[in-house]
Amino acid sequence: MINLLRGMLVVLCCAAGFAAADEKNILVTSGSDRATPIAVVPFGLQGGSVLPEDMAKIIGNDLQNSGYYSPIPKENMISQPSQASEVIFRDWKALGAQYVMVGSIVPSGGRLQVQYALFNVATEQQVLTGNVSGTADQLRDMSHYIADQSFEKLTGIKGAFSTRMLYVTAERFSTDNTRYTLQRSDYDGARAVTLLQSREPILSPRFAPDGKRIAYVSFEQKRPRIFVQHIDTGRREQITNFEGLNGAPAWSPDGSKLAMVLSKDGNPEIYVMNLASRQLSRVTNDSSIDTEPFFGKDGSTIYFTSDRGGKPQIYKTNINGGGAERVTFIGNYNANPKLSADEKTLVMIHRQDGFTNFKVAAQDLQRGSVKILTDSNLDESPTVAPNGTMVIYATRQQGRGVLMLVSINGRVRLPLPTAQGEVREPSWSPYLN
Repeated sequence: MINLLRGMLVVLCCAAGFAAADEKNILVTSGSDRATPIAVVPFGLQGGSVLPEDMAKIIGNDLQNSGYYSPIPKENMISQPSQASEVIFRDWKALGAQYVMVGSIVPSGGRLQVQYALFNVATEQQVLTGNVSGTADQLRDMSHYIADQSFEKLTGIKGAFSTRMLYVTAERFSTDNTRYTLQRSDYDGARAVTLLQSREPILSPRFAPDGKRIAYVSFEQKRPRIFVQHIDTGRREQITNFEGLNGAPAWSPDGSKLAMVLSKDGNPEIYVMNLASRQLSRVTNDSSIDTEPFFGKDGSTIYFTSDRGGKPQIYKTNINGGGAERVTFIGNYNANPKLSADEKTLVMIHRQDGFTNFKVAAQDLQRGSVKILTDSNLDESPTVAPNGTMVIYATRQQGRGVLMLVSINGRVRLPLPTAQGEVREPSWSPYLN
């Protein structure tokens, strides 16, 4: 993994003391208790047609990815009811399931009518029931919707399974011929569509809070420049054209501003641009490298990475001026800050003292404890689900850049299916409904 501060500058240009921790700062290196067993029974289908997607499997995968639930394998199920009246609770008690979901699919007029019900096995009470309809092409949308509804009912946390993800692929055909593609997909990597292709690098894609625009860095002019693109129409607008670095765009919570890293005045610093007026204000002013801004939900606080203390650590400051406050103290390297929506958790790239491997970690901002979330190496670019339950990050497997998903409680770690080539730069969307 490159040094995310100085090495990032080398990549951009070429492609175009540790303070004492107090007693509450604790490093946690393993996950916690087991997930709740749940049975998502294959949905019954009226008629002889075969559907292109297995709704129950998608719902089960969603719930599992959250780290909260452990789906019971289909082959272990004693019975497979599709209606509430068919549920025999002793079957599910014997399997240790705490919840069971059943559903039925009825084709009607070119659409699919889906009914579903969720039960508490111990109390034998119905927890949730509902219906949704759509075309066969919308099976994944309907499945994610049901998973969202179920997750929120069971946990009180809004589900994030209907969200989307951005990422960049790089396919190298020869020494001087690489194709870079900006993709948008379901959060789990399915149904990828191309938003932009270029022979020059694309970096740092970020969804706007409205989910309708994205910002990214493109080298199509042989130098890094920031663009904003409307997803539905593909209309693009170049936002910056300054000398030197133009990078790391980050949206304000209301979508009216972009924080960014510019070196137009000599040193890489954090700036904020009002998109309506194009007025630019400088946020940091230090001889160190300041990079990777991320807005707090108040729209005034910016978290960023800086080596002003000698090694990369995460700081926060106010966009209207004032000094920077250091946030991370555990480890000799902490960078690329991302916040959960409730701002209780800071997700970052972390390296422990005495180690060379970079991993994704989560810091409890109230307690100060840090938990290692990943067991891979050379991790980078973490992005957090809008409900704070999952993280997607880039890493390497068998010499190839891939994306991985990890639950914030550390129970689930799995690779995401993505296109061929090197995959990098993931970015999670906000809620889209």
